[in-house]
Amino acid sequence: MPDGAPAAGPTGSGVLREAIRGQRRRIASASVLGMAHQGCEALVPVVIGAVIDQAVSTGSAGALLRWLLVLAVLFLVLSTCYRTAARITDGSAEHAAHQLRLTLGAKVLDPRGGADRGRLPGALTAVATGDATRVGAVAAAVTYALSALAGLVVSAVALLRVSVPLGLLVLLGVPPLLWAGHLISRPLERRSEVEQERAAHASGVAADLVAGLRVLKGMGAEAAAVSRYRRTSRDSLAAALRAARSRAWHDGAILALTGLFIALIALVGAHLAMRGSITVGQLVAAVGLAQYLLGPFQLLTYVNGEFAQGRASADRIAAVLASPPAVAAGTAALPSPVAGGLRLRGVTHGALRGLDLDVAPGTLVGVVAPDPAAAADLLRCLGRETDPEGGAVELDGVALTALDPDEARRAILVAHHDADLFEGSLLDNVRAAAADGADTAPALAASAADDVAGALPHGVDTVLAERGRSLSGGQRQRVALARALAADPPVLVLHDPTTAVDTVTESRIAAGLRRLRPGRTTVLVTTSPALLAETDRVVVLDGGTAGADGRHRELLAADAAYRSVVLA
Repeated sequence: MPDGAPAAGPTGSGVLREAIRGQRRRIASASVLGMAHQGCEALVPVVIGAVIDQAVSTGSAGALLRWLLVLAVLFLVLSTCYRTAARITDGSAEHAAHQLRLTLGAKVLDPRGGADRGRLPGALTAVATGDATRVGAVAAAVTYALSALAGLVVSAVALLRVSVPLGLLVLLGVPPLLWAGHLISRPLERRSEVEQERAAHASGVAADLVAGLRVLKGMGAEAAAVSRYRRTSRDSLAAALRAARSRAWHDGAILALTGLFIALIALVGAHLAMRGSITVGQLVAAVGLAQYLLGPFQLLTYVNGEFAQGRASADRIAAVLASPPAVAAGTAALPSPVAGGLRLRGVTHGALRGLDLDVAPGTLVGVVAPDPAAAADLLRCLGRETDPEGGAVELDGVALTALDPDEARRAILVAHHDADLFEGSLLDNVRAAAADGADTAPALAASAADDVAGALPHGVDTVLAERGRSLSGGQRQRVALARALAADPPVLVLHDPTTAVDTVTESRIAAGLRRLRPGRTTVLVTTSPALLAETDRVVVLDGGTAGADGRHRELLAADAAYRSVVLA
Protein backbone atom coordinates (compact mmCIF):
# COMPACT_ATOMS: atom_id res chain seq x y z
CA MET A 1 0.00 0.00 0.00
CA PRO A 2 1.47 3.42 -0.86
CA ASP A 3 2.46 5.61 2.06
CA GLY A 4 -0.35 7.83 3.22
CA ALA A 5 -2.85 6.44 0.71
CA PRO A 6 -5.72 5.04 2.76
CA ALA A 7 -8.42 5.08 0.12
CA ALA A 8 -6.84 2.68 -2.37
CA GLY A 9 -6.99 -0.33 -0.07
CA PRO A 10 -8.14 -3.81 -1.01
CA THR A 11 -11.81 -4.73 -1.34
CA GLY A 12 -13.56 -7.90 -0.21
CA SER A 13 -13.74 -9.20 -3.78
CA GLY A 14 -10.05 -8.34 -4.21
CA VAL A 15 -9.17 -10.36 -1.09
CA LEU A 16 -11.08 -13.35 -2.48
CA ARG A 17 -9.40 -13.05 -5.88
CA GLU A 18 -5.94 -12.86 -4.30
CA ALA A 19 -6.65 -15.88 -2.09
CA ILE A 20 -7.71 -17.89 -5.14
CA ARG A 21 -4.89 -16.56 -7.35
CA GLY A 22 -2.30 -17.45 -4.73
CA GLN A 23 -3.41 -21.08 -4.80
CA ARG A 24 -4.08 -21.35 -8.52
CA ARG A 25 -1.63 -24.21 -9.06
CA ARG A 26 -3.10 -26.31 -6.28
CA ILE A 27 -6.62 -25.40 -7.36
CA ALA A 28 -5.84 -26.37 -10.97
CA SER A 29 -4.35 -29.72 -9.95
CA ALA A 30 -7.16 -30.53 -7.56
CA SER A 31 -9.78 -29.40 -10.09
CA VAL A 32 -8.46 -31.74 -12.77
CA LEU A 33 -8.55 -34.64 -10.33
CA GLY A 34 -11.96 -33.58 -9.02
CA MET A 35 -13.34 -33.38 -12.53
CA ALA A 36 -12.00 -36.85 -13.26
CA HIS A 37 -13.65 -38.13 -10.08
CA GLN A 38 -17.01 -36.55 -10.88
CA GLY A 39 -16.82 -37.65 -14.50
CA CYS A 40 -16.19 -41.25 -13.48
CA GLU A 41 -19.05 -41.12 -10.99
CA ALA A 42 -21.36 -39.79 -13.68
CA LEU A 43 -20.34 -42.65 -15.98
CA VAL A 44 -21.16 -45.35 -13.41
CA PRO A 45 -24.95 -45.35 -14.10
CA VAL A 46 -24.22 -45.22 -17.84
CA VAL A 47 -22.07 -48.34 -17.57
CA ILE A 48 -24.71 -50.06 -15.44
CA GLY A 49 -27.27 -49.29 -18.14
CA ALA A 50 -24.93 -50.79 -20.72
CA VAL A 51 -24.54 -53.90 -18.55
CA ILE A 52 -28.34 -54.35 -18.55
CA ASP A 53 -28.75 -53.80 -22.30
CA GLN A 54 -25.66 -55.64 -23.56
CA ALA A 55 -25.08 -58.35 -20.94
CA VAL A 56 -28.13 -59.04 -18.78
CA SER A 57 -30.71 -58.73 -21.57
CA THR A 58 -28.61 -60.82 -23.99
CA GLY A 59 -27.28 -63.29 -21.41
CA SER A 60 -23.70 -62.73 -22.60
CA ALA A 61 -21.19 -63.71 -19.90
CA GLY A 62 -18.29 -62.21 -21.86
CA ALA A 63 -20.03 -58.84 -22.15
CA LEU A 64 -20.85 -58.97 -18.45
CA LEU A 65 -17.21 -59.56 -17.52
CA ARG A 66 -16.03 -56.79 -19.86
CA TRP A 67 -18.43 -54.23 -18.40
CA LEU A 68 -17.70 -55.31 -14.83
CA LEU A 69 -14.02 -54.75 -15.57
CA VAL A 70 -14.88 -51.27 -16.88
CA LEU A 71 -16.82 -50.61 -13.65
CA ALA A 72 -13.83 -51.75 -11.56
CA VAL A 73 -11.50 -49.40 -13.44
CA LEU A 74 -13.98 -46.55 -13.01
CA PHE A 75 -14.16 -47.08 -9.26
CA LEU A 76 -10.37 -47.37 -8.99
CA VAL A 77 -9.86 -44.09 -10.87
CA LEU A 78 -12.61 -42.16 -9.07
CA SER A 79 -11.47 -43.28 -5.59
CA THR A 80 -7.82 -42.44 -6.33
CA CYS A 81 -8.73 -39.06 -7.79
CA TYR A 82 -11.01 -38.31 -4.85
CA ARG A 83 -8.38 -39.00 -2.20
CA THR A 84 -5.68 -37.05 -4.01
CA ALA A 85 -7.96 -34.14 -4.86
CA ALA A 86 -9.24 -33.92 -1.27
CA ARG A 87 -5.68 -33.73 0.08
CA ILE A 88 -4.65 -31.00 -2.37
CA THR A 89 -7.92 -29.09 -1.86
CA ASP A 90 -7.59 -29.05 1.92
CA GLY A 91 -3.99 -27.93 1.50
CA SER A 92 -5.03 -25.04 -0.74
CA ALA A 93 -7.54 -23.87 1.87
CA GLU A 94 -4.95 -24.01 4.67
CA HIS A 95 -2.26 -22.28 2.58
CA ALA A 96 -4.67 -19.53 1.51
CA ALA A 97 -5.73 -18.93 5.12
CA HIS A 98 -2.08 -18.95 6.23
CA GLN A 99 -1.11 -16.35 3.62
CA LEU A 100 -3.98 -14.15 4.75
CA ARG A 101 -2.84 -14.43 8.35
CA LEU A 102 0.66 -13.41 7.32
CA THR A 103 -0.73 -10.43 5.41
CA LEU A 104 -2.92 -9.41 8.35
CA GLY A 105 -0.01 -9.88 10.75
CA ALA A 106 2.18 -7.64 8.60
CA LYS A 107 -0.55 -5.00 8.56
CA VAL A 108 -1.06 -5.14 12.33
CA LEU A 109 2.71 -4.99 12.92
CA ASP A 110 3.27 -2.23 10.35
CA PRO A 111 5.35 0.43 12.14
CA ARG A 112 2.97 3.07 10.81
CA GLY A 113 0.11 1.46 12.74
CA GLY A 114 -3.55 2.09 11.96
CA ALA A 115 -4.91 -1.48 11.89
CA ASP A 116 -5.93 -1.38 15.54
CA ARG A 117 -7.78 1.92 15.30
CA GLY A 118 -11.31 1.35 16.61
CA ARG A 119 -10.72 -2.39 17.00
CA LEU A 120 -10.16 -4.44 20.13
CA PRO A 121 -7.18 -6.83 20.06
CA GLY A 122 -9.57 -9.77 20.35
CA ALA A 123 -11.48 -8.54 17.30
CA LEU A 124 -8.27 -8.46 15.25
CA THR A 125 -7.51 -11.99 16.44
CA ALA A 126 -10.96 -13.13 15.31
CA VAL A 127 -10.37 -11.62 11.87
CA ALA A 128 -6.99 -13.34 11.56
CA THR A 129 -8.42 -16.71 12.62
CA GLY A 130 -12.10 -17.19 11.82
CA ASP A 131 -12.35 -14.82 8.86
CA ALA A 132 -9.06 -15.97 7.32
CA THR A 133 -10.23 -19.60 7.62
CA ARG A 134 -13.50 -18.80 5.88
CA VAL A 135 -11.79 -17.01 3.02
CA GLY A 136 -9.30 -19.88 2.74
CA ALA A 137 -12.25 -22.25 2.42
CA VAL A 138 -13.31 -20.32 -0.70
CA ALA A 139 -10.11 -21.46 -2.42
CA ALA A 140 -11.16 -25.04 -1.73
CA ALA A 141 -14.73 -24.29 -2.79
CA VAL A 142 -13.50 -23.28 -6.27
CA THR A 143 -12.22 -26.83 -6.76
CA TYR A 144 -15.53 -28.27 -5.60
CA ALA A 145 -17.46 -25.95 -7.92
CA LEU A 146 -15.40 -26.90 -10.98
CA SER A 147 -15.69 -30.58 -10.13
CA ALA A 148 -19.46 -30.33 -9.70
CA LEU A 149 -19.84 -28.46 -12.98
CA ALA A 150 -17.74 -31.14 -14.70
CA GLY A 151 -20.08 -33.77 -13.31
CA LEU A 152 -23.09 -31.84 -14.61
CA VAL A 153 -21.54 -31.53 -18.07
CA VAL A 154 -20.69 -35.25 -18.26
CA SER A 155 -24.22 -36.09 -17.08
CA ALA A 156 -25.76 -33.79 -19.66
CA VAL A 157 -23.67 -35.31 -22.47
CA ALA A 158 -24.55 -38.84 -21.32
CA LEU A 159 -28.24 -37.94 -21.15
CA LEU A 160 -28.04 -36.38 -24.63
CA ARG A 161 -26.72 -39.69 -25.92
CA VAL A 162 -29.60 -41.48 -24.20
CA SER A 163 -32.21 -38.92 -25.17
CA VAL A 164 -31.97 -35.40 -26.57
CA PRO A 165 -34.93 -34.13 -24.48
CA LEU A 166 -33.29 -35.40 -21.27
CA GLY A 167 -29.95 -33.81 -22.13
CA LEU A 168 -31.56 -30.50 -23.05
CA LEU A 169 -33.56 -30.57 -19.83
CA VAL A 170 -30.31 -30.70 -17.83
CA LEU A 171 -28.46 -28.14 -19.95
CA LEU A 172 -31.35 -25.65 -19.85
CA GLY A 173 -32.35 -26.30 -16.24
CA VAL A 174 -28.99 -25.96 -14.50
CA PRO A 175 -28.33 -22.22 -15.15
CA PRO A 176 -31.67 -21.07 -13.60
CA LEU A 177 -31.00 -23.33 -10.61
CA LEU A 178 -27.56 -21.80 -10.10
CA TRP A 179 -28.98 -18.29 -10.38
CA ALA A 180 -31.71 -19.12 -7.88
CA GLY A 181 -29.03 -20.43 -5.52
CA HIS A 182 -27.12 -17.16 -5.83
CA LEU A 183 -30.23 -15.14 -4.95
CA ILE A 184 -31.03 -17.40 -2.01
CA SER A 185 -27.49 -17.00 -0.61
CA ARG A 186 -27.71 -13.21 -0.21
CA PRO A 187 -29.45 -13.23 3.20
CA LEU A 188 -26.88 -15.78 4.39
CA GLU A 189 -24.04 -13.48 3.34
CA ARG A 190 -25.52 -10.51 5.22
CA ARG A 191 -26.18 -12.48 8.38
CA SER A 192 -22.77 -14.17 8.26
CA GLU A 193 -21.10 -10.77 8.24
CA VAL A 194 -23.09 -9.66 11.29
CA GLU A 195 -22.33 -12.98 13.01
CA GLN A 196 -18.58 -12.58 12.51
CA GLU A 197 -18.70 -8.94 13.61
CA ARG A 198 -20.53 -9.80 16.85
CA ALA A 199 -18.30 -12.83 17.51
CA ALA A 200 -15.17 -10.73 17.01
CA HIS A 201 -16.50 -8.06 19.38
CA ALA A 202 -17.30 -10.69 22.00
CA SER A 203 -13.76 -12.11 21.66
CA GLY A 204 -12.32 -8.63 22.06
CA VAL A 205 -14.36 -7.91 25.17
CA ALA A 206 -13.42 -11.28 26.66
CA ALA A 207 -9.72 -10.69 26.01
CA ASP A 208 -9.90 -7.25 27.62
CA LEU A 209 -11.72 -8.59 30.68
CA VAL A 210 -9.23 -11.43 31.14
CA ALA A 211 -6.30 -9.03 30.76
CA GLY A 212 -7.74 -6.71 33.41
CA LEU A 213 -9.14 -9.38 35.71
CA ARG A 214 -6.87 -8.52 38.63
CA VAL A 215 -7.75 -4.83 38.41
CA LEU A 216 -11.46 -5.64 38.18
CA LYS A 217 -11.25 -7.81 41.28
CA GLY A 218 -9.41 -5.06 43.13
CA MET A 219 -12.18 -2.61 42.25
CA GLY A 220 -14.92 -5.09 43.09
CA ALA A 221 -16.24 -4.70 39.57
CA GLU A 222 -16.54 -8.40 38.69
CA ALA A 223 -20.33 -8.25 38.52
CA ALA A 224 -20.33 -5.31 36.11
CA ALA A 225 -17.70 -7.01 33.94
CA VAL A 226 -19.65 -10.28 33.85
CA SER A 227 -22.82 -8.38 32.99
CA ARG A 228 -21.07 -6.59 30.13
CA TYR A 229 -19.69 -9.80 28.70
CA ARG A 230 -23.05 -11.56 29.11
CA ARG A 231 -24.76 -8.85 27.03
CA THR A 232 -22.07 -9.03 24.37
CA SER A 233 -22.16 -12.82 24.31
CA ARG A 234 -25.96 -12.83 23.98
CA ASP A 235 -25.72 -10.47 21.01
CA SER A 236 -23.11 -12.77 19.43
CA LEU A 237 -25.25 -15.85 20.09
CA ALA A 238 -28.33 -14.20 18.58
CA ALA A 239 -26.37 -13.27 15.44
CA ALA A 240 -24.96 -16.81 15.20
CA LEU A 241 -28.44 -18.33 15.51
CA ARG A 242 -29.78 -16.00 12.82
CA ALA A 243 -26.90 -17.00 10.54
CA ALA A 244 -27.52 -20.70 11.31
CA ARG A 245 -31.21 -20.34 10.51
CA SER A 246 -30.30 -18.55 7.30
CA ARG A 247 -27.86 -21.35 6.40
CA ALA A 248 -30.50 -24.00 7.12
CA TRP A 249 -33.12 -22.16 5.04
CA HIS A 250 -30.57 -21.69 2.25
CA ASP A 251 -29.57 -25.37 2.18
CA GLY A 252 -33.16 -26.57 2.50
CA ALA A 253 -34.41 -24.33 -0.30
CA ILE A 254 -31.61 -25.39 -2.63
CA LEU A 255 -32.17 -29.06 -1.78
CA ALA A 256 -35.90 -28.73 -2.48
CA LEU A 257 -35.28 -27.08 -5.85
CA THR A 258 -32.72 -29.68 -6.89
CA GLY A 259 -34.98 -32.50 -5.68
CA LEU A 260 -37.82 -31.23 -7.84
CA PHE A 261 -35.47 -30.89 -10.79
CA ILE A 262 -34.15 -34.45 -10.39
CA ALA A 263 -37.68 -35.81 -10.00
CA LEU A 264 -38.62 -34.04 -13.25
CA ILE A 265 -35.70 -35.73 -15.04
CA ALA A 266 -36.76 -39.14 -13.71
CA LEU A 267 -40.39 -38.56 -14.75
CA VAL A 268 -39.41 -37.51 -18.26
CA GLY A 269 -37.13 -40.56 -18.55
CA ALA A 270 -39.88 -42.90 -17.38
CA HIS A 271 -42.30 -41.35 -19.89
CA LEU A 272 -39.81 -41.87 -22.72
CA ALA A 273 -39.26 -45.50 -21.68
CA MET A 274 -43.01 -46.16 -21.62
CA ARG A 275 -43.24 -44.79 -25.15
CA GLY A 276 -40.37 -47.02 -26.25
CA SER A 277 -38.08 -44.11 -27.09
CA ILE A 278 -35.37 -45.48 -24.79
CA THR A 279 -34.43 -48.98 -23.62
CA VAL A 280 -34.71 -50.37 -20.11
CA GLY A 281 -30.95 -50.00 -19.69
CA GLN A 282 -31.12 -46.40 -20.85
CA LEU A 283 -33.96 -45.77 -18.40
CA VAL A 284 -31.82 -47.21 -15.58
CA ALA A 285 -28.93 -45.01 -16.74
CA ALA A 286 -31.21 -41.94 -16.86
CA VAL A 287 -32.63 -42.58 -13.38
CA GLY A 288 -29.11 -43.29 -12.07
CA LEU A 289 -27.83 -40.07 -13.58
CA ALA A 290 -30.76 -38.18 -12.07
CA GLN A 291 -29.88 -39.58 -8.65
CA TYR A 292 -26.21 -38.87 -9.23
CA LEU A 293 -27.05 -35.24 -10.03
CA LEU A 294 -28.08 -34.77 -6.41
CA GLY A 295 -24.36 -34.98 -5.47
CA PRO A 296 -23.12 -32.15 -7.72
CA PHE A 297 -26.11 -30.03 -6.79
CA GLN A 298 -25.46 -30.54 -3.08
CA LEU A 299 -21.83 -29.72 -3.73
CA LEU A 300 -22.85 -26.50 -5.47
CA THR A 301 -25.13 -25.71 -2.53
CA TYR A 302 -22.17 -26.09 -0.19
CA VAL A 303 -20.01 -23.96 -2.50
CA ASN A 304 -22.68 -21.27 -2.63
CA GLY A 305 -22.81 -21.12 1.16
CA GLU A 306 -19.01 -21.04 1.44
CA PHE A 307 -18.83 -18.18 -1.07
CA ALA A 308 -21.55 -16.27 0.81
CA GLN A 309 -19.72 -16.58 4.12
CA GLY A 310 -16.34 -16.08 2.46
CA ARG A 311 -17.46 -12.80 0.89
CA ALA A 312 -18.61 -11.53 4.28
CA SER A 313 -15.30 -12.49 5.90
CA ALA A 314 -13.32 -11.06 2.97
CA ASP A 315 -15.03 -7.70 3.49
CA ARG A 316 -13.91 -7.69 7.14
CA ILE A 317 -10.34 -8.62 6.20
CA ALA A 318 -10.31 -5.93 3.52
CA ALA A 319 -11.47 -3.36 6.09
CA VAL A 320 -8.43 -4.14 8.25
CA LEU A 321 -6.00 -4.15 5.33
CA ALA A 322 -7.44 -0.87 4.02
CA SER A 323 -7.03 0.90 7.38
CA PRO A 324 -5.09 4.11 6.81
CA PRO A 325 -1.72 4.28 8.59
CA ALA A 326 -1.70 6.22 11.84
CA VAL A 327 1.55 7.94 10.86
CA ALA A 328 3.30 8.51 7.56
CA ALA A 329 6.66 7.02 6.69
CA GLY A 330 9.60 9.35 6.19
CA THR A 331 12.95 9.13 4.43
CA ALA A 332 15.17 11.39 6.53
CA ALA A 333 18.08 9.98 8.55
CA LEU A 334 19.27 10.78 12.04
CA PRO A 335 22.86 11.87 12.65
CA SER A 336 25.21 9.15 13.81
CA PRO A 337 25.65 8.80 16.68
CA VAL A 338 22.31 10.05 18.03
CA ALA A 339 23.02 12.65 20.72
CA GLY A 340 19.47 12.52 22.11
CA GLY A 341 18.41 16.17 22.06
CA LEU A 342 14.60 16.48 22.14
CA ARG A 343 12.71 19.59 21.12
CA LEU A 344 8.94 20.11 21.05
CA ARG A 345 7.77 23.25 19.28
CA GLY A 346 4.14 24.31 19.58
CA VAL A 347 2.93 20.71 19.81
CA THR A 348 -0.84 20.53 19.75
CA HIS A 349 -2.52 17.17 20.05
CA GLY A 350 -5.49 16.13 22.19
CA ALA A 351 -4.87 17.61 25.64
CA LEU A 352 -1.59 19.27 24.55
CA ARG A 353 -1.99 22.93 23.65
CA GLY A 354 1.08 24.42 21.95
CA LEU A 355 3.62 22.63 24.12
CA ASP A 356 7.22 23.91 23.95
CA LEU A 357 9.84 21.74 25.60
CA ASP A 358 13.60 21.34 25.24
CA VAL A 359 15.47 18.33 26.61
CA ALA A 360 19.26 18.62 26.36
CA PRO A 361 21.21 15.55 25.26
CA GLY A 362 22.32 13.27 28.09
CA THR A 363 20.05 14.77 30.73
CA LEU A 364 17.55 13.14 33.08
CA VAL A 365 14.36 15.19 32.89
CA GLY A 366 11.12 14.74 34.81
CA VAL A 367 7.73 15.67 33.34
CA VAL A 368 4.83 16.08 35.75
CA ALA A 369 1.41 15.95 34.11
CA PRO A 370 -1.50 16.46 36.54
CA ASP A 371 -3.84 15.64 33.63
CA PRO A 372 -3.38 11.95 32.65
CA ALA A 373 -4.70 12.73 29.16
CA ALA A 374 -1.86 15.19 28.59
CA ALA A 375 0.68 12.57 29.67
CA ALA A 376 -0.88 9.97 27.34
CA ASP A 377 -0.87 12.37 24.37
CA LEU A 378 2.74 13.34 25.02
CA LEU A 379 3.79 9.68 25.09
CA ARG A 380 1.91 8.95 21.86
CA CYS A 381 3.65 11.83 20.08
CA LEU A 382 7.11 10.91 21.38
CA GLY A 383 6.61 7.25 20.43
CA ARG A 384 5.24 8.16 16.97
CA GLU A 385 2.05 6.28 17.65
CA THR A 386 0.50 9.41 16.21
CA ASP A 387 1.72 12.62 14.68
CA PRO A 388 0.81 15.90 16.40
CA GLU A 389 -2.07 17.87 14.96
CA GLY A 390 0.12 20.97 15.10
CA GLY A 391 3.73 21.82 15.82
CA ALA A 392 6.68 19.44 15.62
CA VAL A 393 8.69 16.99 17.69
CA GLU A 394 12.39 16.98 16.79
CA LEU A 395 15.25 14.66 17.69
CA ASP A 396 18.71 16.16 17.15
CA GLY A 397 17.12 18.73 14.86
CA VAL A 398 15.26 16.20 12.68
CA ALA A 399 11.46 16.18 12.79
CA LEU A 400 10.06 12.80 13.81
CA THR A 401 7.51 13.04 11.00
CA ALA A 402 10.42 13.01 8.52
CA LEU A 403 11.73 9.71 9.90
CA ASP A 404 10.63 6.17 9.27
CA PRO A 405 8.61 5.11 12.36
CA ASP A 406 10.95 2.19 13.01
CA GLU A 407 14.00 4.45 13.04
CA ALA A 408 12.27 6.95 15.29
CA ARG A 409 11.31 4.23 17.77
CA ARG A 410 14.81 2.75 17.79
CA ALA A 411 16.08 6.16 18.83
CA ILE A 412 13.22 7.03 21.23
CA LEU A 413 11.89 4.14 23.29
CA VAL A 414 8.63 4.90 25.12
CA ALA A 415 8.10 2.39 27.94
CA HIS A 416 4.55 2.46 29.28
CA HIS A 417 3.89 1.53 32.89
CA ASP A 418 1.40 -1.18 31.84
CA ALA A 419 3.68 -2.91 29.30
CA ASP A 420 2.98 -6.62 28.89
CA LEU A 421 5.52 -9.39 29.34
CA PHE A 422 5.80 -12.39 27.05
CA GLU A 423 5.48 -16.08 27.75
CA GLY A 424 9.07 -17.23 28.17
CA SER A 425 11.88 -16.96 30.67
CA LEU A 426 12.49 -13.80 32.65
CA LEU A 427 15.86 -13.42 30.94
CA ASP A 428 14.33 -13.75 27.47
CA ASN A 429 11.88 -10.97 28.37
CA VAL A 430 14.64 -8.66 29.55
CA ARG A 431 16.91 -9.16 26.54
CA ALA A 432 14.06 -9.05 24.00
CA ALA A 433 15.15 -5.66 22.64
CA ALA A 434 18.78 -5.69 23.80
CA ALA A 435 21.71 -5.90 21.42
CA ASP A 436 23.05 -9.38 20.76
CA GLY A 437 25.43 -10.44 23.49
CA ALA A 438 24.58 -7.40 25.68
CA ASP A 439 25.05 -7.81 29.43
CA THR A 440 21.61 -7.56 31.06
CA ALA A 441 22.89 -7.69 34.65
CA PRO A 442 23.18 -3.87 35.01
CA ALA A 443 19.59 -3.41 33.78
CA LEU A 444 18.34 -6.09 36.18
CA ALA A 445 20.12 -4.40 39.07
CA ALA A 446 19.01 -0.85 38.20
CA SER A 447 15.37 -1.92 37.97
CA ALA A 448 15.54 -4.12 41.09
CA ALA A 449 14.46 -7.02 38.86
CA ASP A 450 17.41 -9.02 40.19
CA ASP A 451 15.41 -9.36 43.42
CA VAL A 452 12.50 -10.71 41.39
CA ALA A 453 14.78 -13.29 39.76
CA GLY A 454 16.19 -14.24 43.18
CA ALA A 455 12.71 -15.04 44.46
CA LEU A 456 11.87 -17.33 41.53
CA PRO A 457 12.61 -21.07 41.58
CA HIS A 458 14.98 -21.01 38.58
CA GLY A 459 16.17 -17.42 38.79
CA VAL A 460 16.32 -15.57 35.48
CA ASP A 461 15.60 -18.83 33.66
CA THR A 462 12.18 -19.19 35.27
CA VAL A 463 9.48 -19.36 32.60
CA LEU A 464 6.80 -16.73 33.06
CA ALA A 465 3.13 -17.24 32.27
CA GLU A 466 1.43 -15.36 29.45
CA ARG A 467 1.67 -11.58 30.03
CA GLY A 468 3.69 -12.35 33.16
CA ARG A 469 0.59 -13.24 35.16
CA SER A 470 2.65 -15.57 37.35
CA LEU A 471 4.29 -12.45 38.82
CA SER A 472 2.81 -9.80 41.05
CA GLY A 473 2.09 -6.34 39.66
CA GLY A 474 5.26 -4.87 41.13
CA GLN A 475 7.40 -7.75 39.87
CA ARG A 476 6.00 -7.39 36.35
CA GLN A 477 6.69 -3.67 36.43
CA ARG A 478 10.32 -4.20 37.42
CA VAL A 479 10.92 -6.82 34.72
CA ALA A 480 9.34 -4.52 32.11
CA LEU A 481 11.57 -1.67 33.29
CA ALA A 482 14.63 -3.94 33.06
CA ARG A 483 13.65 -4.76 29.47
CA ALA A 484 13.47 -1.06 28.58
CA LEU A 485 16.80 -0.32 30.25
CA ALA A 486 18.51 -3.29 28.58
CA ALA A 487 17.50 -1.91 25.16
CA ASP A 488 19.73 1.10 25.93
CA PRO A 489 18.17 3.53 23.42
CA PRO A 490 19.59 7.04 22.92
CA VAL A 491 16.36 8.46 24.38
CA LEU A 492 14.33 6.53 26.95
CA VAL A 493 10.89 7.78 27.98
CA LEU A 494 9.53 6.06 31.08
CA HIS A 495 5.92 6.46 32.14
CA ASP A 496 5.29 5.86 35.85
CA PRO A 497 7.71 2.91 36.08
CA THR A 498 7.32 2.43 39.86
CA THR A 499 3.59 2.74 40.61
CA ALA A 500 3.34 -0.85 41.87
CA VAL A 501 6.52 -1.06 43.98
CA ASP A 502 7.20 -0.15 47.60
CA THR A 503 8.99 3.06 48.58
CA VAL A 504 12.31 1.36 49.42
CA THR A 505 12.44 -0.37 46.05
CA GLU A 506 11.37 2.85 44.35
CA SER A 507 14.30 4.73 45.87
CA ARG A 508 16.68 2.00 44.75
CA ILE A 509 15.27 2.17 41.19
CA ALA A 510 15.59 5.98 41.15
CA ALA A 511 19.27 5.76 42.06
CA GLY A 512 19.76 2.92 39.57
CA LEU A 513 18.34 4.98 36.70
CA ARG A 514 20.75 7.82 37.42
CA ARG A 515 23.68 5.40 37.68
CA LEU A 516 22.85 3.31 34.59
CA ARG A 517 22.24 6.05 32.00
CA PRO A 518 24.96 8.69 32.29
CA GLY A 519 25.21 10.67 29.08
CA ARG A 520 21.96 9.14 27.77
CA THR A 521 18.75 11.16 27.53
CA THR A 522 16.03 9.94 29.89
CA VAL A 523 12.57 11.43 30.32
CA LEU A 524 10.51 10.40 33.35
CA VAL A 525 6.78 11.13 33.00
CA THR A 526 5.78 10.63 36.61
CA THR A 527 4.61 12.22 39.84
CA SER A 528 6.87 10.06 42.04
CA PRO A 529 8.93 12.30 44.34
CA ALA A 530 11.61 9.59 44.67
CA LEU A 531 12.16 9.53 40.91
CA LEU A 532 11.83 13.27 40.44
CA ALA A 533 14.46 13.87 43.14
CA GLU A 534 17.07 12.21 40.90
CA THR A 535 16.30 14.32 37.82
CA ASP A 536 18.35 17.23 36.54
CA ARG A 537 15.21 19.22 35.87
CA VAL A 538 11.42 18.95 36.18
CA VAL A 539 8.84 20.44 33.81
CA VAL A 540 5.20 20.68 34.82
CA LEU A 541 2.49 20.45 32.14
CA ASP A 542 -0.20 22.97 32.99
CA GLY A 543 -3.27 22.98 30.76
CA GLY A 544 -1.37 21.18 28.03
CA THR A 545 1.53 23.65 27.96
CA ALA A 546 4.84 23.90 29.81
CA GLY A 547 4.36 25.54 33.20
CA ALA A 548 6.74 25.45 36.17
CA ASP A 549 10.31 24.46 35.33
CA GLY A 550 13.17 23.80 37.73
CA ARG A 551 14.82 21.38 40.13
CA HIS A 552 12.60 19.11 42.18
CA ARG A 553 13.64 20.58 45.51
CA GLU A 554 13.19 24.13 44.27
CA LEU A 555 9.69 23.43 42.97
CA LEU A 556 8.72 21.70 46.22
CA ALA A 557 9.77 24.77 48.15
CA ALA A 558 8.32 27.43 45.87
CA ASP A 559 5.26 25.92 44.12
CA ALA A 560 2.24 24.87 46.18
CA ALA A 561 0.50 23.36 43.16
CA TYR A 562 3.55 21.21 42.47
CA ARG A 563 3.64 20.04 46.08
CA SER A 564 -0.04 19.08 45.94
CA VAL A 565 0.54 16.93 42.86
CA VAL A 566 3.74 15.07 43.78
CA LEU A 567 3.11 14.75 47.52
CA ALA A 568 -0.56 13.81 47.29
